[in-house]
Amino acid sequence: MSKVFVNIGLSLDGYMAPEGMTMDNPEVKNWGAKWGALMAWLLRQQYFREKLKFGPGGETGPVNDMVRHTMERTGANIMGKRMFEQGEATWPEEAPFHTPVYVLTHDKREPWVRPGGTTFHFINDGPERALQLAREAAGHRDIRISGGADVIQQYLNLGVVDELEIALAPVLFGGGRRLFENLSEPGPQFRIDRVLHGPAATHLRYVRQ
Repeated sequence: MSKVFVNIGLSLDGYMAPEGMTMDNPEVKNWGAKWGALMAWLLRQQYFREKLKFGPGGETGPVNDMVRHTMERTGANIMGKRMFEQGEATWPEEAPFHTPVYVLTHDKREPWVRPGGTTFHFINDGPERALQLAREAAGHRDIRISGGADVIQQYLNLGVVDELEIALAPVLFGGGRRLFENLSEPGPQFRIDRVLHGPAATHLRYVRQ
């Protein structure tokens, strides 16, 4: 059976996104520079650069292999409306997912088909329905809960997240959207499965007990 996993970047003080993060103005609270520092490790990886057509070059090695594995294992993505709206304004025409993407929203909208295999489906029936559709679409591959923080929290509270993959970057946001808030009691239980050290982030993998 396919697994449900979270794969995200996290600041050292526990934030997924810096305060004031909107695509309208990257200078608000300097969020653009903070986000760039959080994700700098990923932008350097050869496989990621090739997939997003950023040009040749990039780092190879264990972190690059990890990025390749994450992208190749993913058969469907789930995200929230806020993440989709920010991405809609900035993603290239060939969106970077290359899978079905299920967007949790109250808005009614027809599926949005993009070149390269990405189709956005807009789900009005809640996180359980989105997960059911993602499982059907993913087949033997896995389902990534892409974000944002509130969507990840919903799936943690449902008890369906099998793995957490966190790239912990040595940057401090001082405010923003925390990953581990609004969790019901008792919270999900995980054990450490792998730690991979890189120069710009420590990559932590937890699996559900």
